[in-house]
Amino acid sequence: MKNRSTTTWLEIRAGERAIAQLRERGLAPADVRCVPAAAGGPKGLALLPLDRRLHEHWLRDASSLSLVGASIGAWRMAALAQPDALGALERLQHAYVREQNYRPRPGPADVSAVIRGLARAVLGARPLALRPGVSLDVLTSRARGQLVGRNDRAAFVRAAAANAIGRPRLAGHLERVVFHAGAPSPFAQPFDAFGLTRIALAAANAEDALLASGSIPLVSAPVRDIDGAPLGDYWDGGVIDYHLCLPYARQQGITLFPHFVPHVTPGWLDRFLPWRKSVRGHPWLDNVLLIAPSRAFLDTLPERKLPDRNDFYRFGTDHAARIRSWERAIAQCEGFADAAMEWLSNPRLERVRPL
Repeated sequence: MKNRSTTTWLEIRAGERAIAQLRERGLAPADVRCVPAAAGGPKGLALLPLDRRLHEHWLRDASSLSLVGASIGAWRMAALAQPDALGALERLQHAYVREQNYRPRPGPADVSAVIRGLARAVLGARPLALRPGVSLDVLTSRARGQLVGRNDRAAFVRAAAANAIGRPRLAGHLERVVFHAGAPSPFAQPFDAFGLTRIALAAANAEDALLASGSIPLVSAPVRDIDGAPLGDYWDGGVIDYHLCLPYARQQGITLFPHFVPHVTPGWLDRFLPWRKSVRGHPWLDNVLLIAPSRAFLDTLPERKLPDRNDFYRFGTDHAARIRSWERAIAQCEGFADAAMEWLSNPRLERVRPL
């Protein structure tokens, strides 16, 4: 390490298969076969410096790589999949930080109009193109049952109550629709109650798919009737797949998971349920290597935390102050990215805890 103290900036978690590989033969770029990116709003900004490092030093020449994301994670992975990944990540950062300047009490249509601009920024006003050997999965949630045609609190309270009884019950309100482009994906077959409807990600629907993946219920408007997909209302992929608890262990190699917390919460609504907020020893995560900022690193940030959605309310219409705060945090996260890349190049098992 450049500075031994930076080892304390990392929280590293791994499944049993990933730990066994680290112990037996270490880690090389070719071992990484999948990179997931969680939903989480502005917290995802903290991972952009690491996304850049991974592209430059580990992923740019990968011959077989699956990228999968929801919400801001889908936007990060759509950027990372492109031939000019660094340019796309820069466009995403600029748009997300500097162009979300909402008026007081914006309505869902106002928020959706701004978020559409973020999707366009990721695409760069051109059809989505992917590097050879890369697959991209953009996760969305399609309304069904009592949520069809509804964007009101009562309908989503009923969905939340169903989820509290049992996660599979949420499938009565939402189904998983994945927009896919590029090489074959490991997520080609259904694996839980939410199903898996796969739609080709193309020029006619890429912007809407990226918009839908980040359309938060009660905050944004749904995206309706996406081209090439079943008719209906499409919502944030994170409602079903918040931290992307997916069957990664079905594929060979390591799933490298840059994350903003050291645990995996299956769905957005599960974060309110202590017994489901953090899955432990899940067989799907057997080959996952998760790297997140530690409390020691967070304490170095200007606000001692990552950017989050509450900042929109905290700063209100003082957009310049919010932008300064977020840009300072992203700049500080260059140090986290450096520490992560140093550890990946020489993975020390004493830093690893079970996922």
